[in-house]
Amino acid sequence: MKILVETSARHVHVTQEALETLFGEGATLTNKKDLSQPGQFACFEKVTVVGPKGELVCSILGPVRPANQVEVSFTDARKLGIVPPVKESGDLAGSPGCKLVGPKGEVEISEGVIVAKRHIHFDPKTAADNGFTDKQIVSVAVGGEGRKLIFGDVVVRVHERFAPAMHIDTDEANAACIAGNVEGEIIV
Repeated sequence: MKILVETSARHVHVTQEALETLFGEGATLTNKKDLSQPGQFACFEKVTVVGPKGELVCSILGPVRPANQVEVSFTDARKLGIVPPVKESGDLAGSPGCKLVGPKGEVEISEGVIVAKRHIHFDPKTAADNGFTDKQIVSVAVGGEGRKLIFGDVVVRVHERFAPAMHIDTDEANAACIAGNVEGEIIV
């Protein structure tokens, strides 16, 4: 089966409380661009992520979430001086923290910095029609000229609010010489 493969650059998810600390009381996220996943959007708002060795400016993705989360590549993490685990989005237990700095304030998070596990989003119908189940592990063949490769350990995530797409980080996209969105082929 073919699947859209999108590169997910470093980004931050924030709670409403953190958003107001960073941007001021009553702050809301401003949609800059809708993303492929229904209801998700890139925001005009950005924060500086500060680690022990460095800092990076990151876009916030909306809407607000129940927990603060910073998703970076290993290259980004090295610049920050943080060694994050590879985890699924939302699985933050045991991950390191950092400081988020906005125009109106700062938020120290005790955990939440991760390298997102490569994954495929499916709605239930598409998953069932193609024989995939939630948490199934598959491989996906991708790549540009002279850099084709197979990504293993790709977790399938099924939810009614998902649209079919695979997400990889910038390090993974660079390894496969991927620019923009491409198609991959799922190998079971």
